[in-house]
Amino acid sequence: MTKQTVVVALGGNALLRRGEPLEASIQRQNIATAAKTIAAIAQQYNVVLVHGNGPQVGLLALQGLEYKKVMPYPLDVLGSETQGMIGYILMQELKNLLPEQDVSCMLTQMLVDPQDPAFADPTKPIGPVYQEAEARELAEKFQWTVKADGQYYRRVVPSPQPIGIVECDAIETLIKRDHLVICTGGGGIPVKRENNKLVGVEAVIDKDMSAAYLAKQLNADALLILTDADAVYLDWGKATQKAISSTTPRALSQYSFDAGSMGPKIEASCEFIKQGGKLVGIGALHDGLEILKGLAGTNIIADK
Repeated sequence: MTKQTVVVALGGNALLRRGEPLEASIQRQNIATAAKTIAAIAQQYNVVLVHGNGPQVGLLALQGLEYKKVMPYPLDVLGSETQGMIGYILMQELKNLLPEQDVSCMLTQMLVDPQDPAFADPTKPIGPVYQEAEARELAEKFQWTVKADGQYYRRVVPSPQPIGIVECDAIETLIKRDHLVICTGGGGIPVKRENNKLVGVEAVIDKDMSAAYLAKQLNADALLILTDADAVYLDWGKATQKAISSTTPRALSQYSFDAGSMGPKIEASCEFIKQGGKLVGIGALHDGLEILKGLAGTNIIADK
């Protein structure tokens, strides 16, 4: 029987939990844990894996600012570096768990529109979390934009919408050859077309929106967004909070969700369903398979 294809979006917090130091060894431990869930899903589905990179891009940016002998590297270059770094560890851990499975990691460029209004309103958090006073000090020193992220503050950068995957044909070819493909890491390396050439863009694309775009392009059977929450909640953080087990884009449109966390995931999910997708699952990493079966997390399906 032919396996169904699922695009799995692995949140940056699954790779590096809030408050943890940005150590390579800690990230490898977390990725090894995540790989167990991905490997279990890959036993039953063709998996295309997308990962976040916010903390990692932020770390590289901070390191670049400290070394004064060269100009800091632009965000598109830092994004490509994190695709290689995170993809390498994911690829290795998955191959160790699935020795008979071909696993490939592809540097992926994502086209954006240089006129996207996101460039005038940075919203995508990168780097570590800070207390407010430190965040304000860093913002003044490095000309950053910082915004609240829960009880902390983080640097934010433009997050334009994806409009095209440069390497889409290659990704499809690998899937047809039964590879577990790791691609569009961190939402993809943001690029634009300028005089018929590809040029890097100073931005970070939301990985959930890119995962939804990728899932549509691949005509995937499902999109699975794994995060640090076990479901989508109404009244999150309040005494009246309530998990949603199954819903539709129309039902979700009645509510508002935090723009810094669940909001983009809901937006990406609804966009995939509206474009013809059959199923989106959102929930905790360790519940991966159960979410796809409707036994955990939140399932989003088409309006009837």
